[in-house]
Amino acid sequence: MARQGSGSWRNWAGTYSVTPARLQYPCSPDEVAAEVCRAAQDELSVKAVGAGYSFTDIAVTRGVMLDLSGMTGVLAADKQTGLVTVAAGTTLRELNEQLWKLGLSISCLGNLDAATIAGAIATGTHGTGRRYAGLCSQVRALQLVTADGQLLECSAEQHPELFAAARLSLGALGIITAVTLQCEPAFALHSVEAPADYDDLLEVLAKLELRDHFEFLWFPHTRRVLTKVQTRLPADAPLHPRGALRSWRDERFLGDVVYEGINRLTATWPRLTARVNRLTTRALPERSYTDRAYRIVPSQGSLLYRTMEYAIPRASLPHVLDELDDWVQRSGEDVVFPVEVRLTAADNIPLSPAFGRETCYVAVYQYHRRSYDQWFAAVEAIAREADGRPHWAKLHYRSAEDLAPAYPLFDEFLAVRDTYDPNRRFSNDYLRRVLGS
Repeated sequence: MARQGSGSWRNWAGTYSVTPARLQYPCSPDEVAAEVCRAAQDELSVKAVGAGYSFTDIAVTRGVMLDLSGMTGVLAADKQTGLVTVAAGTTLRELNEQLWKLGLSISCLGNLDAATIAGAIATGTHGTGRRYAGLCSQVRALQLVTADGQLLECSAEQHPELFAAARLSLGALGIITAVTLQCEPAFALHSVEAPADYDDLLEVLAKLELRDHFEFLWFPHTRRVLTKVQTRLPADAPLHPRGALRSWRDERFLGDVVYEGINRLTATWPRLTARVNRLTTRALPERSYTDRAYRIVPSQGSLLYRTMEYAIPRASLPHVLDELDDWVQRSGEDVVFPVEVRLTAADNIPLSPAFGRETCYVAVYQYHRRSYDQWFAAVEAIAREADGRPHWAKLHYRSAEDLAPAYPLFDEFLAVRDTYDPNRRFSNDYLRRVLGS
């Protein structure tokens, strides 16, 4: 029997907390299956929880909460094919370290490596790189506990309809207990960060977006951006990392202490925001370093914030950014956090925000001590006009009624859900909002 805990649970951002009827800590797929059957007998809902890095209530339940932190590690690995099976509760940070020892890397990493592998694929975690789709596109097989307690092996050959939908399922189809990823030979990254003019952005994009991995930050109230370009190198390439002191300065001191102070200052005196952003962009340095890929990409900062992210068609990016800039100027809203833009390839996963199209992800942030509603509502309105789709783990105001037209295979996903969870054992308030029942 899985170990039982007590008390409440809260997500990292502090946007949601709950005291479930039972908080369980299963250590094996069989224990997960047993807990699902027990919940069904008690007529309770069931939700799995990972590291809690979703800003939404996607994992919240007053029924049975299954903490999968006891199910970790690489279960199988084939260096020749690059196929690696990993337990669902393994964090991306742990996985990246283990993969490197095997001579392997994940093709495209997101900004956060504290999330678990199951949570990351369930919510559509992605990195950046026009040739690379999100993490869920790298899934080749899943082990999943369904609502009737069955432990199913799912792939393109076994239960293919379930597999196609479960690669990004919001936790609506079952409890994922293991994931098989298609990895590739380990690689390093050479990263170059450089400031540029917003007015030259289209020219900058044309030059840089075809690089291996590219993103940029635009600072509202200014005409400046910071570009980040990462070029792949062989794993045995000479490394020139930032070093412990520089990493501490960049991530902990500047990222947490100094930026925390800036946000506290502008929260108290909002009218200083534009001036602060202009000063910040003047101080942006050009810098470069080379390290193992998984050490380059993730951000380790701990500054508390709220975030919304929208996936828009690649061609709509210039218009969306201009609309955001225009709104900031017209509204008088003070926005201190930069707007982050990343690019990904299209995929074929029903609930993926990048389904069927080359995609730009536009992310906005707000300090946790400041109201975000007006800014986020404006961003969502502009993104929706561009046929934008929200990141499932981040804040948004959408519901099933207006989400369904944005996803061509929305009804097909609901049909799979009806087959495998007809009684909605895995449902909660979030899923009722975004899926409609």
